[in-house]
Amino acid sequence: MDRLRYGVAYYDEYMPYDRLEQDIQMMKEAGINVVRIAESTWSTMEPQNGVFDFRSVDRVLTAMHKAGIQVIVGTPTYAVPTWMVKLHPDILAVTPQGPGKYGTRQNMDITHPAYLYYAERMIRKLIAHVKDHPAVIGFQTDNETKHYRTVGPNVQLQFLKYMRDRYVTLEAVNRIFGLDYWSNRINAWEDFPSMEGTINASLGAEFAKFTRKLVSDFLSWQVSIVNEFKRQDQFVTHNFDFDWRGHSYGMQPEVDHFDASIPFEIAGVDIYHPSQDELTGIEISFGGDIARSLKMNNYFVLETQAQAFPHWTPYPGQLRQQAFSHLASGANMVSYWHWHSIHNSAETYWKGLLSHDFQPNPVYMEAKSIGRDFARLSPKLTNLKKLNQVALLLSNESLTALEWFPLPGGQIKYNDIVRLIYDELYKLNIECDVLPPSVSQEKLAAYKLILVPALYCAPDELLHRLNAFVHAGGNVLYTFKSGFSDENVKVRTSQQPGIIQAACGIGYSMFVEPTNVKLKDDPFEVGEEGNRVEVWMELIQPTTAKVLAYYDHPHWGKYAAVTQNNYGFGKATYMGCLLKPAAVSRLLEILLQETSLLRDDMKQERFPIIVKSGVNTSGNRILYFFNYSSDYMTMTYMHTPGKELQSERTVETGEQLELDPWGVSIIEV
Repeated sequence: MDRLRYGVAYYDEYMPYDRLEQDIQMMKEAGINVVRIAESTWSTMEPQNGVFDFRSVDRVLTAMHKAGIQVIVGTPTYAVPTWMVKLHPDILAVTPQGPGKYGTRQNMDITHPAYLYYAERMIRKLIAHVKDHPAVIGFQTDNETKHYRTVGPNVQLQFLKYMRDRYVTLEAVNRIFGLDYWSNRINAWEDFPSMEGTINASLGAEFAKFTRKLVSDFLSWQVSIVNEFKRQDQFVTHNFDFDWRGHSYGMQPEVDHFDASIPFEIAGVDIYHPSQDELTGIEISFGGDIARSLKMNNYFVLETQAQAFPHWTPYPGQLRQQAFSHLASGANMVSYWHWHSIHNSAETYWKGLLSHDFQPNPVYMEAKSIGRDFARLSPKLTNLKKLNQVALLLSNESLTALEWFPLPGGQIKYNDIVRLIYDELYKLNIECDVLPPSVSQEKLAAYKLILVPALYCAPDELLHRLNAFVHAGGNVLYTFKSGFSDENVKVRTSQQPGIIQAACGIGYSMFVEPTNVKLKDDPFEVGEEGNRVEVWMELIQPTTAKVLAYYDHPHWGKYAAVTQNNYGFGKATYMGCLLKPAAVSRLLEILLQETSLLRDDMKQERFPIIVKSGVNTSGNRILYFFNYSSDYMTMTYMHTPGKELQSERTVETGEQLELDPWGVSIIEV
């Protein structure tokens, strides 16, 4: 990348009147230098079967090129036109709730032969039409692709073929997945049942893995078509999204991001987050860390919010802080969904950079200042590289398994455990990468500390790799529910936590739901509320491990809650219960101090002050300081002297650094 991209999604087709030239003029004033188009308008480009009309695309491309604004063209395959469903009603995905109905987007079976035929035809026609246009710098395949819970006959047949290819014999399937239970045994391939009603978690988890692979295959298929046409100087990307809790939150259950990202030159991501008093920057950081880790390189934020909902409309300064927060995690593009607010249909009140009146507003005016600084600071801030020493190991398979076997109460899920660990690490100002279960021994060795939340489902070889990492001098923090089952969600027959016992120096065979349980003697010094144990506790018996915390309970008090074990040249720490955030923070702090990753002079750098860093293309270190609060904050600058890039003043070591409410300071050293 030669410069930062600052962009918007733009839909000329949605406009209530012609204002393309006026929009472009306002974009240029705001420093917008790239737009995304076309991914939502299949029915406009192919109004009838085989009848193509690219006039709206041409109109925008011509106008944007004249204005010097670059364009990313999306394949419009995530929202199918009415004529297609009329011709092939069974294109709509059958889900566990029944047959799909037309109206919403992402309602089709992405494996249906008729859908794929029409999608390929549209992709070929569109990309061939636009590929040579000088405004087009790249392509986005589909949009936030998932499998949409498709479970219809077409998918069930493909799953049967997948199982036959993967496991060869039914005897192997019955043995590996334990299908003798409740007479689920399958004795002939033609009797293979639909997965809609299975009660077997192992088989259900395999189906979930299969449907995630459908997404990877679908995106790879689209990329292969685009690659036939695109110029050498053009890229292909995709906007991956996350689990949704009213905003981006945790791993996406329906997609294996690491697998699905393989065919793309650049990883892309959509990140939406709370705002106003709820803005912490955590979702921006978490989404960015995953996106950056997919290719171990810089990435695009293809969608993030401008105004959106009333409770997301940013306070003054927050839009700016959010934009630079994305850059601080390694983004080379920040693009808003969307330019203008729509006047009808489902997303009428998901507001864009412009409100419904299309007039300049405070958010747009703040975007203008961001655009100016992006342009001015682009040589300093583009292609920020990171060399983190902490990594978070995440597992789609464990996420699925814990859906089948939820923790008591059903409220705490895999992503909650992930975010518990990640959020407290973030607040301590420790940056991290994200690793998949397929991570190599060589890759693991690049880190000092690996954090492993609830690795319930894992193959033997992964656990042996983690043991070897510790033995060679690395440090691991496991949470409860780690090492319990193999890759087929089959519980290991050894004492728990299975293979990682060797590194952890513990064993247990009982686990209970805590009632009025806390940690004995408040070992992490977090007070009455922070010392409580909730939802889950494993009754740990140390073999060689040191006990960091015991349970305080009349019957369970002899068992350990948190342990640490020396193994070879490294240490494995095991957290056998769900701790409160304050206790998790203190435990992380201890581990970071032991690994020399948290120095005394860093103690003032705590949330709401967030510090991120990286190395720019000139080899200089860039330090970002954020104040995620409505208060003025002052801190002592304890880093190498440097230049504050926005004010262009020199900052000396030991100087007081003042941060405005929702402010950001960027220093090059």
